Amino acid sequence: MQRIIQRLGPNGPYLALALTCLFGWGFKAHCGAGWTGAEQYTTGCYSDAVPFWGLRDVATGQIPYFEARMEYPVLTGALIWIEGLIARLVGGAGADAGDFLNTVTLGNAILAFVVLEFMRAAGVDVQRQYGWALAPPLILYLGHNWDLLAVSFAVAALLAARRRAMVRATALAALGGAAKLFPVLILPLLGLGALFRSGRTWPERIGRATWLSTVAIVAWTAVNVPVAALAFDNWGEFYAFSGARAGTAASVWELLGQFGWWIADIPTRNFWSFVLFVGGAVTIVAVGWRRHGDRPWLLFMPVLAWFLLTSKVYSPQFDLWLWPMIVLTGTRVRAMALFLLGDLAAYFAEFWLFAGMEGAWPSATQPDILAAAIVRGAAMLWLIHGAVHDAAPAWVTRLRAVPPPADRPTPAG
Repeated sequence: MQRIIQRLGPNGPYLALALTCLFGWGFKAHCGAGWTGAEQYTTGCYSDAVPFWGLRDVATGQIPYFEARMEYPVLTGALIWIEGLIARLVGGAGADAGDFLNTVTLGNAILAFVVLEFMRAAGVDVQRQYGWALAPPLILYLGHNWDLLAVSFAVAALLAARRRAMVRATALAALGGAAKLFPVLILPLLGLGALFRSGRTWPERIGRATWLSTVAIVAWTAVNVPVAALAFDNWGEFYAFSGARAGTAASVWELLGQFGWWIADIPTRNFWSFVLFVGGAVTIVAVGWRRHGDRPWLLFMPVLAWFLLTSKVYSPQFDLWLWPMIVLTGTRVRAMALFLLGDLAAYFAEFWLFAGMEGAWPSATQPDILAAAIVRGAAMLWLIHGAVHDAAPAWVTRLRAVPPPADRPTPAG
């Protein structure tokens, strides 16, 4: 493997990512925009872009929130509108959902390359770069929806924190929360890092943490308040929709209910998922602090993994949130491989369940989803354990060489 990497040279990850994106496009686009015989489930080519084209008035160019309903946060809604505009310009009068799907896939491919460039600029090991460039989740989800926008913000925030650019990291995470909520999970870690940083007086620590909190609030507010002020009901649909959802097939709560182990209504699920997440997150941070207290942002990956495990909603594409964080900070290779296996199994088990409901084949059952969820969940717990107990990856602690100024000779030896 090492020989192959060396032969491909510095552009190898770019070539690998281009190939992955090509497969990702083919995986979704082969069904086109007119699904027949439940092929969107049997082949796994379902994409949110196809129903959004008509059901969210992307085809007519209506502006999200102000003219059309939108169950995504503001920055994602803006991206959907921009990609819809591009699809209509490219497709002309005959533009259809297929044009929109291709545009969405292209937009996500660009974001995938942006993430790779972030990694390369940060000096991430080339093996980890390939871990992103050849990521199976990119094939599954490149044309699935718009979560890569928030992923890009989250990766940028994590890497900014690594450079100790905490104000920038905070702003990026807050903006990521305006695309999808999960990047905000890094904000408490950044605040704790400021509050407990050694070498400063307590007034300085409190002032720094307060400043970071202000930056986060201002960044998020600047994006959201103009829309909320003019179209509050449509702006708030994402938050109302999230609270009212019962759950998804592969979530712990839905599996507990399906097998009769714990049948709970939506408010109960909301309450206990919150309690379990907070309790587990506090435990992860408390245990991991002894090793990573000087870099608390390293605990973002295990906190995010725990959030997914305890959430009442675990859609397949949520694995795309976690994978780049695993690539950047994961320490257990076998756990990473097991997670990818669980992701693949959960993806097809869930869609084949829908196929079975429509009388199509292949089909799956709830026990199949349970088996896939167990594999993925075990991998995530393994990754969480490694994240809090293992040393930081080598690239995190490695200082990049800085060339001497031009007017200063290089020291001998």
